[in-house]
Amino acid sequence: MKKIICLLTVLFLLLTCTLTGCGYRYADLDLRGKYDQSLAGTELTVYNWGEYISDGEDGAIDVNKEFEHLTGIKVNYLTFESNETMYSQIKTGGVSYDIIIPSDYMIERLIKEDLLQTVDLSKISNYDLIEQKYKGLYFDPQDEYSVPYNVGMVGVIYNKTLVNGEIEHSWQALWDAKYENMILNFNNPRDAFMTAQMRLGQDLNTLNTADWDAAADLLKKQKSILQSYVMDEIFGKMETGEAAVAPYYAGDYLIMLENNPDLGFFYPKEGTNIFVDSACIPKNAKHVEAALLYINFLLEPDIAKANAEYIGYASPNTAVIENQDYLYYQNEILYPAEADMPKVQYYHDIDESVRSYYETLWSEVKLY
Repeated sequence: MKKIICLLTVLFLLLTCTLTGCGYRYADLDLRGKYDQSLAGTELTVYNWGEYISDGEDGAIDVNKEFEHLTGIKVNYLTFESNETMYSQIKTGGVSYDIIIPSDYMIERLIKEDLLQTVDLSKISNYDLIEQKYKGLYFDPQDEYSVPYNVGMVGVIYNKTLVNGEIEHSWQALWDAKYENMILNFNNPRDAFMTAQMRLGQDLNTLNTADWDAAADLLKKQKSILQSYVMDEIFGKMETGEAAVAPYYAGDYLIMLENNPDLGFFYPKEGTNIFVDSACIPKNAKHVEAALLYINFLLEPDIAKANAEYIGYASPNTAVIENQDYLYYQNEILYPAEADMPKVQYYHDIDESVRSYYETLWSEVKLY
């Protein structure tokens, strides 16, 4: 009898594991769209930024598991650290991705190079939730190729206990010798150059190679006091006090602040970059219908709220922005009042010859 009871217990646990994802408890979602098992067995490959989707941590919604549970579609989820890394993968075509989530200027390039297919918005029933100001943007004026996912701006994060007093709210802080060997900068060319360009008062989309030379020279001058170039490594360095000053995306600051309350943040007085990351479907995607279903799922109010709270970025989704239960409802960093809004510029896809020029300069900066 004990053996039978033991066997039944094991079978019950296995069944529970199968139905609930080995401990994950599916959310009680209030869904606007329709999701069924008609595409069950499909394997959807999603290529997104690291730390850029709610994954069930600390009791939050696990977006991919919820989608798999509702549709029977398996999500093969891969991550990248920069737009340039993502672009090289799409350009070579070695892997077939069904969904990618690049930034604005990279979407512009992908459209120009015919590497994206149009998104059938008639199958995105939740598209009406996208705030109007994020529709018809320069990189996709007819809203044919992209669906907004997150919005962000770049600022400067600093450790209040390490900067020894009031820090100047300027990009100059990244070149201040009193923070020697405690300064970080971006490990991608467009963002790293932006920090220098803003300090120099340049147009971020300048076609004048002399401007890029001047920005490269400024980055080279920074090298003597720089600790390192980083992307996702910034979390560990700023949260533990290994570094004191760093430029990064505002939403990520809010996540770091949860782990280190000594961190402060500002938008530099000279201005900064604003960006919109959007879901797109590559030209060679194999599972377009599943991709459309997944994009619609990302726009569901409960899912968009879970992602916005996990990632910390501003949401373009009105169901999130207007929800008073949203963790960052009216947060002054993510949603500054008009009077407090910093001067901002979007990146644009730059002429190929100029892009090649600054990428060569970036290689020189890294080796300097």
